[in-house]
Amino acid sequence: MNKRIIHLVITSFLLLAVEMHFPASAQLLTGKNKPTKADTVRGTYNANRSWWDVKYYGITVRPEFETRSLIGNVSITFEVLEKHPGYMQIDLQEPLNIEAILLDDIPLSYERLEQAYLVRVSQDLPVGSEATVMIAYSGVPRAAVNPPWDGGLIWTRDKGGNPWISVACQGLGASVWFPCKDHVRDEPDRGASISVTVPANMINVSNGRFKRLTEGANYNTFTWEVKNPINNYNITLNAGHYTHFGETYEGLNGPLALDYWVLKENESKARKHFPEQTRKMMQHFEYWFGPYPFYEDGFKLVETPFLGMEHQSAIAYGNGFRNGYLGTDLSGSGWGLKWDYIIVHEAGHEWFGNHISVQDVADLWVHEGFTTYSEVLYVESEFGKKAGGEYARGLRRSVVNDIPMIGVYDINREGSGDIYYKGVQLIHTYRQILNDDDKFRQMLHEMNRRFGMKTITTADVESLMEEFAGIPLQGFFDTYLRTTKVPRLEMMQMGKGKNATWNMRFIEVKKGFQIPVLFTQNGVEYRVTISEEWSPVNIPVEKGISPVPSPDYYIRY
Repeated sequence: MNKRIIHLVITSFLLLAVEMHFPASAQLLTGKNKPTKADTVRGTYNANRSWWDVKYYGITVRPEFETRSLIGNVSITFEVLEKHPGYMQIDLQEPLNIEAILLDDIPLSYERLEQAYLVRVSQDLPVGSEATVMIAYSGVPRAAVNPPWDGGLIWTRDKGGNPWISVACQGLGASVWFPCKDHVRDEPDRGASISVTVPANMINVSNGRFKRLTEGANYNTFTWEVKNPINNYNITLNAGHYTHFGETYEGLNGPLALDYWVLKENESKARKHFPEQTRKMMQHFEYWFGPYPFYEDGFKLVETPFLGMEHQSAIAYGNGFRNGYLGTDLSGSGWGLKWDYIIVHEAGHEWFGNHISVQDVADLWVHEGFTTYSEVLYVESEFGKKAGGEYARGLRRSVVNDIPMIGVYDINREGSGDIYYKGVQLIHTYRQILNDDDKFRQMLHEMNRRFGMKTITTADVESLMEEFAGIPLQGFFDTYLRTTKVPRLEMMQMGKGKNATWNMRFIEVKKGFQIPVLFTQNGVEYRVTISEEWSPVNIPVEKGISPVPSPDYYIRY
């Protein structure tokens, strides 16, 4: 990183330093110490997980505000993929406890295994068949300390003193509040139903479409249903004194319901703030990425007592009905104050993170890098390409290059917080390599077409991006994703007079690094390919003038 950029990092953003490096879109785990057994149990797709594939979650839960407790049951319908080893791993974090487990109405025995349970399966389950395990559980779940970064259940009160309950659990895992297969590799193929029982004067809002209200004497149960695959950590509950308004957006796949759920005290603010920004976001993102992925499930913004989270089809919103990120511009360019960060960023995750999901959180840069780049594309679509470039370059001030962006596999450990802002620099530099915005847009559309509703790896994304570039890019990806290095361009003038040439190379790169770079010299543009080896380039030597690379490449020189 250019030293001049480093000196700009803090200034007026000092109080937001932690939040700048870890935006609300992901609750990153901060521990980088030696893996424990619990890490392995949580992060490994082991033999007790791999033999069964989740098809559907049926979640029924009753949160008790005064005791901060939960009581509920969960049905997990699954397909048998291979002969089972005699056990299945069901994840549920302490201090919650399983009370009983039934497999097709037959009780099963189980024992605690770190933050999970090892369940004894004695039944013969034919490969290709489906079965349902029923789990009753209860207890006092972990309460969030600083959601969404240090998450769990959120128990608070609105300004009127009314109870307000929510959840934020990315990184920490959905097993903090309900039993599940808590691994990002396995999403329920047919979705989930979420039934939440709350006092009669409260409303619960969850993912997907509202299905029914079951009224009782003092409590009501609200049931919502998601039809599409969904990450466990995206499944949510939001119980409070909500009011609702909405509209219909005419999108690429037809009419799309846009629903807004806010506390009654904030309805007038929300009516002024939400609709226009949401429509613009949807229009710009459908242009760049393709149709909104979840027309069946609709799109909601739900006011929450924390900053925000990409809860699929029920985006958590807590940005105070104002532009920027808590009223600030993370890029320092000025453009970030012209739109609401949480609406744009968290909705961007509907395409990258929710529609396209990774198989291991070590590859979380795919979620966060492309979603943060959606901010760049929003700015570009709304204010012009120059503005988008300024916003992208402005985000470099928050890149720290502490550890690689790709984390450690099989232990539920992500890479650096740079997955946001350095992720943007990788994608923006790749866009310069393509030198064709139509092709770049086609690549983003193809990414959603090819990988949508699936869990993928970094290698899948690298292959697609290389396919569209038409040149080898492994050295490029290895440098930006797997090291903390920033490529440094060296230029050297060889010879004199008419025989003089510019020789160039990159250092601080991985083997095979070779990219085309756009230079400007004396008002003339030149595009030349530079590798890790010294080589002459076709840029004339002019006395007292040096070629300058485009600032849109994330390189040093």
